[in-house]
Amino acid sequence: MGVTVHQVALSTDLYELTMAAAYFQHGMHEEIAIFELFVRELPPNRSYLVVAGLEQVVEYLTHLRFDADSLEYLRGLPIFTDVGDDFFAYLGGLRFTGDLDAMPEGTVAFAGEPLLRVRAPLVEAQLVETCLLSIVNHQTLVATKAARIVHAAGPTGVIEFGARRAASFQSACYAARAAVIGGCIGTSNVMAGRRFGLAVYGTAAHSFTMAFPREIDAFRAFHRTFPRHTILLIDTYDTLEGARRATQIPGIVGVRLDSGDLLALSRAVRRILDDAGLPHVKIVASGDLNEYRIAELRAAGAPIDLWGVGTDLVTSRDAPALGGVYKLVAVEREGQRIPVRKLSPGKATYPDAKQVRRQRDPDGRWVEDVLCVVDEPLGGEALLVPVLRGGEPVAPLPDLGAIQARARAQLAALPEPYHRLQQPPAYPVRLSPRLQAELAASGAPLG
Repeated sequence: MGVTVHQVALSTDLYELTMAAAYFQHGMHEEIAIFELFVRELPPNRSYLVVAGLEQVVEYLTHLRFDADSLEYLRGLPIFTDVGDDFFAYLGGLRFTGDLDAMPEGTVAFAGEPLLRVRAPLVEAQLVETCLLSIVNHQTLVATKAARIVHAAGPTGVIEFGARRAASFQSACYAARAAVIGGCIGTSNVMAGRRFGLAVYGTAAHSFTMAFPREIDAFRAFHRTFPRHTILLIDTYDTLEGARRATQIPGIVGVRLDSGDLLALSRAVRRILDDAGLPHVKIVASGDLNEYRIAELRAAGAPIDLWGVGTDLVTSRDAPALGGVYKLVAVEREGQRIPVRKLSPGKATYPDAKQVRRQRDPDGRWVEDVLCVVDEPLGGEALLVPVLRGGEPVAPLPDLGAIQARARAQLAALPEPYHRLQQPPAYPVRLSPRLQAELAASGAPLG
């Protein structure tokens, strides 16, 4: 996880713990509750999400525990002055013993669909809300942004370059992981490469060129050090002169543009390289790129082979937050599952434990998703699958290569209109007959 045991346990909002104390005091802490995590509305210009973060969710749930230091800290908070020692003793022995069902990472999902479902004793299910939302919101946001950028790039590759623009070095690692799930071929982040087995890419900065008396000296020095991996940054001074100097370096793999008019410069640099008998040398572009700019450059015929995308990717700058929520949908009493529902205007929820079933036409093309009650007998592919039972993994999680392959297949199956970068249509998600009946029985409309 990259954090200590007490940090895992305390990675939550205070009100999760105050609710836990009240549940415990009133003897409700072992009642079974069912929560679902979903996104009510997608960010602007999005019609889909690429689900990411499940591996870290499982790691968090299976390591959840309070050590002595964390319990001592909680006891010292003024709000817990009147809470008995038996509650803290209970927390000291707490482990996640519940069930987790979730959409596998790399799944394409839509607004209102549960990305995961937790069934557990009430305190266990409640305490994990904050961390689950933090993990899934962040990685799903970045994976979705990456998928948009990769789609705009078409057959050309995209590398995640955003470590220095992420909120922290920890979030930079998870952003790199999510970006690869979304389709990036690798990252500049070395720690992410080591932790998650990602391909890592990098060349040299402008400072490297400036540290030498002449640009050509920097190019030669870099080539002598990395004779089989030489990609030269050519825009420190004069880009076209830099390109001409780069042609003097034998065996270069590519050149990189990081500023200026990328359309005009890439065309001119391509001519210089081709005229020098170097048609195989790639052009890498970076510098404030996003899906919109890449789409414009490709539509104009820019001969760019690889894109390094940083700030806009790891921050999802045009839509920097994903509004995932984690809501109670049912409780179990005397062996019966009792649907519950929030009725607040604008924040109402669908009742009961739910499943998403993906419907296809006879040719296998996606038609719609059906949001249904979990045990409702309907056809179609069930998207939420068992992940934990009794707090233990049902099966090993897929590796990152398999996750990326799933995302690639899912995105390829998504009909083209939903890939539009601006104002895409909403994918049809229909409510099942039983869910509609439960809504009607609740006596209030959704909305």
